[in-house]
Amino acid sequence: MLSSLFVAAPSFVTPQLTPRSGMNVRMETAASLEALAKELNPKVGFYDPLGIVKKAKEDNAEMATLGWYRHAEIKHGRVAMAAFVGFIVQSNGIYFPWALTGGDSPISFADISAAGGPGDQWDALPTAAKVQILVFVGLLEFWSELTPMLEKGGEKHYVYGGKPGYFPSFQPLRDDLGQPPLDLWDPFGFTKKMPAERKEKALRAEINNGRLAMIGIFGFISASKGLMVPGLDSIEGIKPYAGEYMAPFAASDASLPFVSDMLASAPKFGNLVPNLY
Repeated sequence: MLSSLFVAAPSFVTPQLTPRSGMNVRMETAASLEALAKELNPKVGFYDPLGIVKKAKEDNAEMATLGWYRHAEIKHGRVAMAAFVGFIVQSNGIYFPWALTGGDSPISFADISAAGGPGDQWDALPTAAKVQILVFVGLLEFWSELTPMLEKGGEKHYVYGGKPGYFPSFQPLRDDLGQPPLDLWDPFGFTKKMPAERKEKALRAEINNGRLAMIGIFGFISASKGLMVPGLDSIEGIKPYAGEYMAPFAASDASLPFVSDMLASAPKFGNLVPNLY
């Protein structure tokens, strides 16, 4: 999400909680994290090479700090799962059969797909399309952080004892508009009647799948840059990409403010992977 690009590792002070009636408040502690780690992978168990949990305990900020990191992992795992599937779909030339833009010279999804791999396809998008995507993601991030929306769902913010990974319902918008949007998670309510034990199992599976997806998507983008990735660097379907994955805008977006300056100030590394050029 957009805000994660600008947020450094936090140093929190444990807040004083005054939960409202019916509010779902939990305490993220080192003990609960260790127990979760064993449930996720009994063979690996608890692993904290950076000493984050120890530092949080020393600062008396377990709930806030661990809640922040747990939420960040779940959220990035979900994004990575979508990215992993999307990378496979785009690499196989699968696209929507209609036009992306209107006008006298419309751009179709087929045109975008023909640009190359997923990285090249992003670069080929019109500037307006990129801006719309980034603004939409930013709005989702903004909504997910709104305390009033979280409290309407019986939750608190994840650094104040709320459930990590929880995304608030769009019900307030539906009440005002009298129509969708549907909820981002479980829009048709399939999981509402799921037993609590099954939900917990599904949540553990989601975390593990998210971790694998994060490794997988980094493997894909590394292979596309010509790096050696066992099992992936020999797959012909992963097309080489000469652009910058971490740069949301390219030279074709120079009409946007500051983009030209950003591109001009970018470090020049030369041909680090000559086989791509």
